[in-house]
Amino acid sequence: MHFLPEERSAALITEELAFTAVRDALIAAAGSHAEVFPAVLGHGSQDENRFTVKSAAAARLAGVKIGSYWPGNADKGIARHNYLVLLFDQEHGRIGAVIEAGVVNAYRTAAADAVAASVLARADATTLTIFGTGHQALYECAAVARVRPITTIHVVARTPERGERFLIQLAERGLAGRLTPAEPACRAADIIVTATTATAPLFDGAWVRPGTHIASMGSDAHGKQELPVQLLKVARLFCDLPAQAVGIGELQHVAGLIDDGTLALTAVGDVLTGQAKGRRSEQDITVFDSSGIALQDLFVADALLHSAAPATGATA
Repeated sequence: MHFLPEERSAALITEELAFTAVRDALIAAAGSHAEVFPAVLGHGSQDENRFTVKSAAAARLAGVKIGSYWPGNADKGIARHNYLVLLFDQEHGRIGAVIEAGVVNAYRTAAADAVAASVLARADATTLTIFGTGHQALYECAAVARVRPITTIHVVARTPERGERFLIQLAERGLAGRLTPAEPACRAADIIVTATTATAPLFDGAWVRPGTHIASMGSDAHGKQELPVQLLKVARLFCDLPAQAVGIGELQHVAGLIDDGTLALTAVGDVLTGQAKGRRSEQDITVFDSSGIALQDLFVADALLHSAAPATGATA
């Protein structure tokens, strides 16, 4: 069995590796030779401690990703999120590889939004608005800035103190940010990314101008919500996996309208392969629901194992 501990996987992961692997995973998810199984959402002995089990199988890969969120860890000075990816040895049914994936998961999640932005955001998008200043938000900004010529990042923060710390982190990545209230931040944005744990809309849909691309990555469980329903009703809707998006993703809030055909929902993998149309005009508002699928984790884990192979002899 091959094992990549956290320090090794964190050293191997790059934005380019994550982007390529996640792009391939999203294409596979939209095809006929892969399957994503229903996510299991659970909690620890204390209800506030949550975990998620996601699994999938593709032509060459099958496995499980386990993610946990223990909010009390922040008071102990350790990460609140932890992740582990298990790949099966498909010949014998044993676990063939174990990858600790704390940092890797941040790259993987941001890569999905960058892949979507690469085909859905306007080519001339220069202004990004980010809701949230947590661990994931920094990776989101960096990933989107790789695929679009971002010159300004408006940061919508819960508190000025959090916002100022985040601006320093952006500057360390060579990115220019400024603290901006929600309404002017939305009105100025070419791209909006929401990276929060919200359970109610973060802004008014009327603040979003035509041509904007929006990625919601915080909604990944029942009851979570970042975007207003009125916006979803007028936007063109895309996602990583339709069945999951309407179950635990942002689009759970318009699931009935999607089920009855009132609203159309497209897997971004179909856009990547040319099977479906992405942005049709400069005026389209596009929404990408990024609830996260196990195929992304499996493809990234496989790429990491291949990257590690010269030094460790690890193979997928």
